[in-house]
Amino acid sequence: MSTPASQGVLRPVLIGCFFMACFVEIFLIYYKPQIKFRSCPTDQASHEGKAGCSPCPQVSMAGNHTGQKTHHAQTAILADDDGDTDTIILIWMWPFGQAFDIDSCAYFNIKGCHLTVDKNLYSKAHGVIFHHRDIHGDLKNMPQEQRPWFQKWVWWNGESPANTNRIPGVDHLFNLTASYRLDSDIRVPYGSLVEVTSEDKIFELPKKDKLVCWVVSNWNPNYKRVQVFNELSRHVKVEAYGRHFSRYLENEDYSKTLSNCKFYLAFENSIYKDYATEKLFNAMKLGAVPVVLGPSRDNYEQFIPRDSFIHVNDFSSTEELAKTLLFFHPNEEEYMRYFTWRKNFKVQQGYFGLEHACRSCDYIRRYKGYRTIHNLNKCFWG
Repeated sequence: MSTPASQGVLRPVLIGCFFMACFVEIFLIYYKPQIKFRSCPTDQASHEGKAGCSPCPQVSMAGNHTGQKTHHAQTAILADDDGDTDTIILIWMWPFGQAFDIDSCAYFNIKGCHLTVDKNLYSKAHGVIFHHRDIHGDLKNMPQEQRPWFQKWVWWNGESPANTNRIPGVDHLFNLTASYRLDSDIRVPYGSLVEVTSEDKIFELPKKDKLVCWVVSNWNPNYKRVQVFNELSRHVKVEAYGRHFSRYLENEDYSKTLSNCKFYLAFENSIYKDYATEKLFNAMKLGAVPVVLGPSRDNYEQFIPRDSFIHVNDFSSTEELAKTLLFFHPNEEEYMRYFTWRKNFKVQQGYFGLEHACRSCDYIRRYKGYRTIHNLNKCFWG
């Protein structure tokens, strides 16, 4: 039984504990901790009004036509380069079933990468790259084993949304994107312009015996490119090749034919931002001026000089376009202005498959930040 003296000692202690408990309770109710993670910088570039595929745009690997690399805001953790340890990239499936040389990353000045198709190395691979067009809709040909905690999955695609099947299951599945788009984590375009070196031969324009040419492998009357061709060919002769015209070109004849054309119709099969394919870069490399049908002129000028091509949208009609092309037929001096860029730059064509794997490896090797892409379907297909 407590004495009056002991009660006198305990009373202040009990009162103090009571007020302390009240203070703690009030603190927990009203205090909101300000926990901040590193945020993604706002990307001011328009992507057809849609969100980009990379929540935190990283580094664009391809050079633009000024010979400089395009850098987006970098928020990933830059890793120390450990020269003794190769970064392993597992190519889960060959694109369209077509194999390529996996020992050539040195071509892109990329070192420390080990590309493999050996699925026994799955648990050791730092990254696994998947070609979208080869992923089954039910995802049954994707890895069924648990993903190692350090491993990144790369979504790889070279086609436009119109030619890419939507797969609902790809959301929340990948960590990085590799495609032609500027908002990709790992951008791999169909081609680019790079500075000429002292070792490069001086460009000489091939002799021309054709004004306008077009090679088309997929003839679809519903495509805009076919509709524009039909209208244009009413006003100017177009040397057209392909199965539809019963004029199929073998590989060895393709380069010679394009080189002999003053203008080449670099018409894309679908029109999407950043979608400029080998049709454009083949023409430029072989000495024909590309007449483009694709994204906007402003978008093209992010990749190539404004005076290196003609855009269909620059004209009010195909008849006006035809008049312009015919004007250049006898006016060689004016025509040669489309090759001014050749004094400083040359075309470097992309390497489908190999370049995606090598640049993915280089990216994963250098940047250790980790995230998951939750809205791939929305950002790519809209």
